[in-house]
Amino acid sequence: MASSTAPPTVAVTSDEPQSDGSKLKTFIGILRRFIGVSDLASVRFSLPSQLLEPTPNLEYWNYLDAPNAFVAIGTSDEPLDRMLEVCRFWFTKDLKYVKGKPCKPYNSCLGEFFRCNWDTEDNAPKIDTSALGAASNGVRSGTASSSSSLRSAKGGKNASTLSFAIPNHDVSVPAAKPVRVSYLTEQTSHHPPVSAYAIYCPERGLSARGFDQLSAKFTGTSVRVYPGEHNLGIFIHLEKRDNETYQLTHPAASLGGIFRGSLSVSVSDVTYITCPKTKLKTILHYIEAGWLGRSTNRVEGIVFRYDPDNDDKTNIKDVPESDIVARLNGQWREKVELTVGPKPFDSHPPEQRVTIIDLAPLTVAPKIIPPREMQRENESLTLWSGVSEAIISKQFGKATQVKQELEERQRELARERERTGVPFQPVFFQQVVGNGGQPELTDKGREVLERARKGDWSLDGIL
Repeated sequence: MASSTAPPTVAVTSDEPQSDGSKLKTFIGILRRFIGVSDLASVRFSLPSQLLEPTPNLEYWNYLDAPNAFVAIGTSDEPLDRMLEVCRFWFTKDLKYVKGKPCKPYNSCLGEFFRCNWDTEDNAPKIDTSALGAASNGVRSGTASSSSSLRSAKGGKNASTLSFAIPNHDVSVPAAKPVRVSYLTEQTSHHPPVSAYAIYCPERGLSARGFDQLSAKFTGTSVRVYPGEHNLGIFIHLEKRDNETYQLTHPAASLGGIFRGSLSVSVSDVTYITCPKTKLKTILHYIEAGWLGRSTNRVEGIVFRYDPDNDDKTNIKDVPESDIVARLNGQWREKVELTVGPKPFDSHPPEQRVTIIDLAPLTVAPKIIPPREMQRENESLTLWSGVSEAIISKQFGKATQVKQELEERQRELARERERTGVPFQPVFFQQVVGNGGQPELTDKGREVLERARKGDWSLDGIL
């Protein structure tokens, strides 16, 4: 079992900027100390500032790289189409990995918090599988279109021209008032490192919440990252759809390319998306290894009817074909397509395949953050500002010193809590961990999000 004592000191304080190759050699040298450690995250070792991106962990993990995909969830009146809206969002949540390189943000301090808004375009195409001739069979409440005609409801287009992919900007549609999404997260536990988060969009009757906790293990050639025991996924709640709740579980991923000098993220695992109220479930199988070991970044999936009281289907091959209502197939870094019905994906001609997401034109959406003067001392961007400013100016010795002072202050607070016997209690969330992976907001948390929705960043009367 890994120790949870103070992290080892790494004596790298030079102000000389390092090349990518030099950074990697330093990183490998540190990792080698932890071969065989069951969970790197539980050790909480401290990396030198040269190896860190000037980004707080709570800002980095937010899942809203494409908030326009999030606000489109719940648009359709059909259960299958709403499940596909959730799937489309899922493929955009880590756009940062598709468009950028992996990075190591700062470890969060207990009680640290981050908040922001997104004002996003409402430009996601409505998902309407009736244009593909979806069978009803209790999944669709309306009459499906004939599979022989395969005509779009918009302008009589052929199905081959249909796309549910999100554009970066739809110039053909007049600009409308943007939809606001507000976000709040707080570090609720230090050992193990866990943070709680809430996403809030009352205009759409949409919210999401969960606990973030990553575990990691160095295998000798790569770092295997997987959700910790308190991270049960993202829980999306649709108030305007009879309070449907979707649980989206996280797959394990690997950080590879360490010895090649080119870091990359790969996924070879299974994700589950379930909605007990509609009795629909999605299995997404990520397939990493291809011919001669080449990376494929492939994903294949199915949407099928399931019994929430007897949820025993964990592999695509275990699901009877008669229960399958849609299939997904493609490359999760590029484009994913959809077919409707139980037939194997490859048996559908091209005109019966629809693009559900194309990541090529997308970029990570910018956040709206509180002005510096409105931020509190333990708010992420203020708490880590000294470290970030030093890293950006390449004063790595100073950055490491400021970082170590922050870490020592956290150890002092931990010793004080141990001495007094008073446990830490989050400010914005009721649970430190637990509650089925769904943290509840406190009155203060709800007030912070409601003020953010109105563009009010003041914390007066709250903190």
